[in-house]
Amino acid sequence: MDVLHTIWAFLATQGIDFGIKVIGAIAAWIIGRWLISLASRFMEHIFERAGRIDVTVAKYLATIVSGFLTLVLILALLSIFGIQTTSFVALLAGLGLAIGTAWGGLLAHFAAGVFLQVLRPFKVGDFVTAATVTGTVREIGLFVSKIVTPDNVETIIGNNAIFSGLIQNYSSLPYRRVECTAKIANGVDPRDAIARLQPAIAAIPNVTTTPAPDVEILQFTPEGPLLAVRPYTHTDHYWQVWFDTNRTIVDVFTAAGYPVPQTPIVYGNAPTNGSARKSNEAVHGDLDGHSDASVSNGEGAGSRGRPGLE
Repeated sequence: MDVLHTIWAFLATQGIDFGIKVIGAIAAWIIGRWLISLASRFMEHIFERAGRIDVTVAKYLATIVSGFLTLVLILALLSIFGIQTTSFVALLAGLGLAIGTAWGGLLAHFAAGVFLQVLRPFKVGDFVTAATVTGTVREIGLFVSKIVTPDNVETIIGNNAIFSGLIQNYSSLPYRRVECTAKIANGVDPRDAIARLQPAIAAIPNVTTTPAPDVEILQFTPEGPLLAVRPYTHTDHYWQVWFDTNRTIVDVFTAAGYPVPQTPIVYGNAPTNGSARKSNEAVHGDLDGHSDASVSNGEGAGSRGRPGLE
């Protein structure tokens, strides 16, 4: 009976005010959720129209914003009923600090993933070097990205390691230069070799005409001049042009009958016949002198060794 009496007394004194607060809170919740949903869809629409952020990331960011606005709405509704939200704000701040400390590395990868989506230094399908890994980009995630190396190994890299390091995008420009060399023998005219190579290299499939392939003398070696052979092509055809260029060099030089470059061998200077003869005579002269001395010494010793003989 005391409980019913207490409830009745509360309704009689504060029921109308409490009911108004409940109705206001419900109305505020409905209107707030509608506005939050509208803001979330508007954000997704802006990201999609910009075209610089992946659809998955755009939805993820919209969900985060929606959750934050919903939390703000709940705190506002609690304040309608006279509940102090200062303690809740302090609790949320402490919770956020704890999460930030514990997940510092993950949050760094997440922030780097967002920047990768916004700045777009590369996209899926590009051939890049990122965090010392070279390969084709397969996936750009929120925390990690996947790169497939030329030997078909999938490498997973944290976004923070990619964004904080050197990034080289080989697919962003329309063509690349293929670096090859060709060595000719010393007796071969370099101008003739260049004249033969230029049209043959230009005829390789997927080699660009503008700029034209470069064939020039790179340096001189003991075996002969070293030629730089540099065609240009798109990244998708890089290795095909590289192998075809080396094959073309072999075919052109074989057809021209060029000799194979050989490393010159330098031997030590052998003594001439005259100097050898003089050396032999000097040796024999020394031997003869020693022999005469030995004989004379032997005779003197013998005569001294037999006293009394005249």
